[in-house]
Formats: sequence, structure tokens, C-alpha cells
Amino acid sequence: MGKITDTVKVLIIINAMFFAGTMFIGDFTYKIFSLWFFQNDNFGIWQVITHMFMHGSFMHILFNMYALWAFGSPIEQMLGQKKFLFFYFSCGIGAAIIHSLVNYFHVESAYSTLVEAGMNPAAIQQLLETGQYSTAILDSVPRETLESMFTAYNTPAVGASGAIYGILVAFGMLFPNVELFLLFVPIPIKAKIFIPVLIGIDLFSGVTGYSLFGGGIAHFAHVGGALFGFIMMWYWKKNQFNQNRWD
Repeated sequence: MGKITDTVKVLIIINAMFFAGTMFIGDFTYKIFSLWFFQNDNFGIWQVITHMFMHGSFMHILFNMYALWAFGSPIEQMLGQKKFLFFYFSCGIGAAIIHSLVNYFHVESAYSTLVEAGMNPAAIQQLLETGQYSTAILDSVPRETLESMFTAYNTPAVGASGAIYGILVAFGMLFPNVELFLLFVPIPIKAKIFIPVLIGIDLFSGVTGYSLFGGGIAHFAHVGGALFGFIMMWYWKKNQFNQNRWD
């Protein structure tokens, strides 16, 4: 897009530092800084923020940081530094909240199903912590339910994607007619079309469990970041935020 703005540059540097640190220190950093299910012993309230600076692979951080530069810089220019930072972290926290609520739904619905099937709380807790259970329960409860429950409880979320999706929404609302190119679709697509379609794909994948972009993606975190981004941008545009910058 254009020149990288100061706040975006700092965010990219911090993300890069976190990623480099995980390469040297290893899994310990993921345990401390990733976002765990709030009833998991590994959960810490700081993770609602720190998970935004953790990434699972080089390609993960590369795509997120490219999007932060390409779409975040024009948004920072429009909002100003302080308002952009508030927007960025609010979208990331919103993504964490939606992701955690969806995981809570999976765990609690599975828990109720297991109790109704006759499994006692101690056995359920053993399943949550170790993944071990009596195969006899499969006569009453599908294996997929147990796997979904275990995964929601034990898989930490990492990445700036929730905040990035909020930025994408802001970009689509501020620059709806800018044409974007996709690697797998070699034709220009206007932002007002591309971004809603992208969010729709995430919503579809989250609801159905069928991911077009592979496994291990927190689709509802993406949707959550987009939702919080839309709400804030809608409110600010309604109140003419461009005339009331914070800096």
C-alpha cells in the first residue's frame, strides 16, 4: 500500500521480538503467553493481550504482519495513533472474548451430554486434562463430541488475526472501492466485496467445522475481531471521528 506508519512499525517489531523469543526459549513461552481456556490451569488474564503477539509459524506471522502493514497503516493515518491503538487492542480482545465464549459453549454442552450419559464429574475432568476416557461412553456420546471438548479446553489461541480482521473491516468501511488482489484469484476485487466474503468464509468454517484454509484456525476469533471492528467503526463514522482525532 503506502509508507508504514509509526505505530504499525512498533507493533510489527514487538511481534517479531516475541516470535524470535519463542524460537530461542521454546514451548515455555507458548504456555505463558498464549490464550488458554479460562478454566484451564494454564490460563492467565494477561493472555487476553499477550496472545496477540504470539504466532505458531513463520508463515502465520508473515501474513499477519503483511496485513498489519498494508491495511493498518492507512487506518492509523485516518484514526490517529492513540485511537488506532485503542481500536487494534479492542479488536484483539474482542476476538479473544468471542473465541473463549464459543469454546465455553463446546465444553459446557459436551459436559452436560456426558453427565446425562452417566459419566461422573471426576471422569469428565480426567478426560479434559488427559484425553483419557472409557470407550464404553462412545455407545452414548459421539467421539467427535469428546474430541471437540478436549480440543476447546486444551488448545491455546495465538496470533494477531483477530485484531487484523478488525483492521480489515475498518479498511473496507473507509476505502470500500479500493481494489484488492488475491493470490488464488488473479482479478481485482473491491474491498467492500472481498472483506465481507472473507469474513463469511470464516463464519461458514466456524459453524460447519469445514475449513477452506486448513486446520488449526480460530475462525470465531476472526469473526469476533471483525464484529468488534465493525461496531467501533460504525459508531465513530456515525459521530464523524475524523473531526475528533485523539492526537
